[in-house]
Amino acid sequence: MMTEENRGRLLIACPDSTGIVAAVAQFLYRQGANISASDQYSTDAFDGTLFMRIEFHLDQLPAQERSLCADFAPLAEKFQMSWRYAPARRRKRMAIFVSKELHCLQELLWEWQSGQLDTDISMVVSNHDDAQTLVKSFGLPFHHIPVYPNDKSSAEAEQLHLLESAEIDVVVLARYMQILSPTFLERYANRIINIHHSFLPAFIGRNPYGRAYERGVKLIGATAHYVTEDLDEGPIIEQDVTRVDHRYDAHALRIAGRQVERSVLARAVKWHLEDKVIVYENKTIVFA
Repeated sequence: MMTEENRGRLLIACPDSTGIVAAVAQFLYRQGANISASDQYSTDAFDGTLFMRIEFHLDQLPAQERSLCADFAPLAEKFQMSWRYAPARRRKRMAIFVSKELHCLQELLWEWQSGQLDTDISMVVSNHDDAQTLVKSFGLPFHHIPVYPNDKSSAEAEQLHLLESAEIDVVVLARYMQILSPTFLERYANRIINIHHSFLPAFIGRNPYGRAYERGVKLIGATAHYVTEDLDEGPIIEQDVTRVDHRYDAHALRIAGRQVERSVLARAVKWHLEDKVIVYENKTIVFA
């Protein structure tokens, strides 16, 4: 039966050569699996890198996962694959970090409540208490952890303890206006998604709408990306823009930008949860 219980995903990156797609398909066929979706992309026709995402169904998959991965390992070694298996039945556990602006948080909660985000939201963490009423109205745990400029490490230690205790898979920064330490980022490499209120690389850093107004831009946008130690320069997952004109002051730009921010972040999070993103160097391959 084609159920979530029996659905698996393979994500692969390897040097491109002839026969790889056929070899993977033949492997799954011999295992008795039925491929329901297959996407591939090569960075170059010759001597490039091949990226693949395959979704398949296999009866009694949970009981066969260990042997399936063990049997796939020799094939992966032959083609020098970097690969990951993800069972669809295992919903990723998500934590959302937020500060004072709640529009992105609201969008994620609405999407989750309507079943559009296949995840378990384990908690919302904030350095302010503005979001507490909203979060509790959804029946979710809210943790207020103040961040003091002279003692950020204590706040991060408490945050990390919460995340590890709840076995969190992905952290979403829904307008969380604090810079995370290298130690924090290392623990969750390529698993922290941020929304930046600018169409990066334009207006990196703080107050992008004010600077966009001063520049007289005609398009404003938002960027969802994985967080790295290089501020606002991590691998980009999704971007979008909206058109503005000379009648928009900085406040009007900010209002228009919020609509873009919330949709861009929701799409990026959804794709991550569905294992549709492969990080390659400082870029992403998104099989949306």
